[in-house]
Amino acid sequence: MMKIGVFGSKHQEEKQNTIRRVFSKLEEMNVEVFVDTKFFTFLNETLHYKPFISGLIDPSKEVSIDMALSIGGDGTFLRTSAAIGRRGIPILGINTGRLGFLADISSSEVEETLDEIAQNYYRIEERTLLYLKTAEHQYKGYNYALNEVAILKRDTSSMITIHTSLDGEYLTSYQADGLVIATPTGSTAYSMSVNGPIIVPQNNSLVLSPVAPHSLNVRPLVIPNTCQIELHVESRNKTFLISLDGRSEIFPAGIRLKVGKADYTTKVVKRHNHTFYQTLREKLMWGADIRSK
Repeated sequence: MMKIGVFGSKHQEEKQNTIRRVFSKLEEMNVEVFVDTKFFTFLNETLHYKPFISGLIDPSKEVSIDMALSIGGDGTFLRTSAAIGRRGIPILGINTGRLGFLADISSSEVEETLDEIAQNYYRIEERTLLYLKTAEHQYKGYNYALNEVAILKRDTSSMITIHTSLDGEYLTSYQADGLVIATPTGSTAYSMSVNGPIIVPQNNSLVLSPVAPHSLNVRPLVIPNTCQIELHVESRNKTFLISLDGRSEIFPAGIRLKVGKADYTTKVVKRHNHTFYQTLREKLMWGADIRSK
């Protein structure tokens, strides 16, 4: 019997109809359902809903499931990816958020998609992750990122200086509000908002996108994902921020960082009729004429 783990956001009361439909369909499929502990508390205490489940998922303990469902937006998908870690469990994103590049199954597709899952009719895309390593200070949380590692100034007006080397060769010193190091998956997230290029998920590249650089001739740079990136950050504020997929921590200036491709991937479940180019057309409205109604 297939075992499915369900993760979700705690901020989607208005989407509870979709959530109930997901659990109703899973019960109909006759699968074993396990639910993330925090999400189950939200279902019980906020939605007053108690679906029939086989057990709870405690992130601190091993759980044996065949697939994970992420109900929410891309942020929920990123948190699900962090909870799964290197276990190699494929993740299906059901979108109850806004844009939805990772969580791209719409509410209207829930039943049909889960039917396809039951029939083993789906494909899996393997997505690159980044790791963060430091010699002087260990990042306290999960030190991998599916979208990006961002080096950012704190809430002051002063820029930071990010001395950057690739494979041991000095590249440049970014004087900017920050630097976003993104995977192809993350190229449609924070990196895109600072004018970084969009990269197809299967591409073996990373992109360095400065945030509000002081020099206008500093542009985003696409590099092979085999590059080892070394960073040395200076800041008048004596501290700066490191964000991994939105999970941030304050670091002291002067620390040296290493960023590179992780030694494992995140497995993303996709419908056969869903493609990245279709997503670009639908989510970013490529080719749409706003004058036509």
